[in-house]
Amino acid sequence: MKLQQLRYLCETANHNMNLSRAAKNLHTSQPAISKQIQLLEEELGVEIFLRNGKRIVRITPPGEQIIKIATRMLRDADNLKRIAQEFTDEAGGTLTIATTHTQARYALPPVIKRFTARYPKVKLILRQGNPMQISSLVSSGEADIAIATEAIEHFQELVMLPCYEWNRCVVVPPKHPLLKLKKLTLEAINQYPIITYDFAFTGRSKINQAFANKGLEPNVVLTAIDSDVIKTYVELGLGIGILANMAFDAKRDKNLKSIDASHLFEPSTTRIGISRNSYIRGYVFDFIEMFAPHLDQATIQAKLKSHQTEN
Repeated sequence: MKLQQLRYLCETANHNMNLSRAAKNLHTSQPAISKQIQLLEEELGVEIFLRNGKRIVRITPPGEQIIKIATRMLRDADNLKRIAQEFTDEAGGTLTIATTHTQARYALPPVIKRFTARYPKVKLILRQGNPMQISSLVSSGEADIAIATEAIEHFQELVMLPCYEWNRCVVVPPKHPLLKLKKLTLEAINQYPIITYDFAFTGRSKINQAFANKGLEPNVVLTAIDSDVIKTYVELGLGIGILANMAFDAKRDKNLKSIDASHLFEPSTTRIGISRNSYIRGYVFDFIEMFAPHLDQATIQAKLKSHQTEN
């Protein structure tokens, strides 16, 4: 049994049994992956995948258990490398952060600037996606930490670290009728076409719930994964925008006006998700504390230990 075989196995499972995509991601050939998986099945004496001809159809019941163990073994192997790096190259390494556009564009820049100044030898990688995608990246070991508002809680192997609460604003063109209201209401918002986040993003469920509680059905004419895209289409007159308050900058967004809407929606909490089975290097602890000062190394380790005890 080789680690390479386990890596081929897990990569195939992670890509929904698509051998060509797994091969591309691993920089190898499809026949090479297929052969190594078959050799592993022969060694273990069980079928991991059910096949229809040469095509893999699904994972067998014993295959599901084998893949879980293989994933854990690969993560432990990576942990061994990280422990060695911790002592051979204390200031160098790689930090892969999986996050949403809003966090990457508005919340992270000052933190990343501080971090790179302190750790110039650490290579930073930002992987953007929706909350489910970025949580999956950490769960599979492809990223070190996830920063998101939703979805992290759906991954039992991830420990959630609450960072900060935020709410929303409504953005409109200058001289828009909503700017004349003494107090913004959902009923007033509902009179206009709405541009907001895609369903998988940034607390969209809180927006939907607020309207539903009032018996209203918002006229959402456009959704996007990018706050800047939302603002662009508001500028074009397609509707009014509902977005995270951190995503509006009066100096940069000179062609728009912002109206506070925090009294209309429940606040959302941005969280950091880390794998409870990963070895965390010192500079990762420092990055997390820069982003959320209340999360120092002792607090994070206590949370990890508590989570391991519960599970």
